[in-house]
Amino acid sequence: MQASPPIRVAVAGEALIDLIRNPDGSYQPCLGGALYNLCRALARQGVGTLYLNPLSSDRFGRELAAQLAQDGVQLARPAPVQQVTSLAVVNLTEHGHPDYAFYREGVADRAVTTEGLAQACAALPSLQLVCTGALALDARDTAIYLPWLQAQRAAGRCVVVDANLRPSVMPDLAAYRATVHAALAEADIIKASDEDLEHLDLPGPGALARARHLLAAHPRASLMALTLGAEGAWLLQRNGSECFAREAQPLAVADTVGAGDSFLAGLLAHLLQQAAGRGVGFSALLADLVPDRCRLALAHALGSASLCVQERGCVPPGWDAVQAWAQAHPARTG
Repeated sequence: MQASPPIRVAVAGEALIDLIRNPDGSYQPCLGGALYNLCRALARQGVGTLYLNPLSSDRFGRELAAQLAQDGVQLARPAPVQQVTSLAVVNLTEHGHPDYAFYREGVADRAVTTEGLAQACAALPSLQLVCTGALALDARDTAIYLPWLQAQRAAGRCVVVDANLRPSVMPDLAAYRATVHAALAEADIIKASDEDLEHLDLPGPGALARARHLLAAHPRASLMALTLGAEGAWLLQRNGSECFAREAQPLAVADTVGAGDSFLAGLLAHLLQQAAGRGVGFSALLADLVPDRCRLALAHALGSASLCVQERGCVPPGWDAVQAWAQAHPARTG
């Protein structure tokens, strides 16, 4: 039996069931949640990954746990809890984009404490990155996640925050924006979509200008990923270097569920691989990320998302599949 790789990434945030509406009006349950998807996507690309939040003892919770085990994700809290699993009702637009409604009161993935998250991370000698974002940025949970992020930064670990805003389910949008910015202020790597930047009400004539403004507003970040859906993605560095990539040909899109999570996993997996190949820590790599290495990481991230959108639901690709896709379908770069 092959040994599990050492844990290099710990992920905190929601695990839930996406109830995706079918054309006939019925709903198909799919395992999901942005941070849950990120765990799966990282593990499928060979990255040792720990999921920090608890899962429910209900049927959905057991299915979520089984899928994580199948993908090679380890659980910080393997014993199930009595709270129920979160639900997201997903209606797809005519372009395949998901529109969400969430049911998240008294749920399993919110049964966490700052101390519990910190203790799980402290037990991991190979841990290099911690990741959060999406629904974990709910203002009602900021007293849990923000001190944890600050403690991880103080411990020398890189912090990754995926804005992944869900404003339609937040009762106080101003408080939500403030919480998102507070988390981004702790980040070494920021990921945001063009829609996220609109929800944050940032100045600028377009997504790239807003992304530059966001990066300038959070000077601790070394790298920012901006995703533009079918229009491609940018990587922006603190030193002012920028690179862009998009698929050269249109894709046969089934839906976009999990695409951003697969993108981020591909980016982090490639950067971790680069760090290991050079024999340096992740922070040292970020401090000396030359444009050629940045472009390679972006191409891998883009390929990870491209393979995901061609599947229904979130089906993250493996490392070899992404490498083969990127070689067979060279992206347009700039």
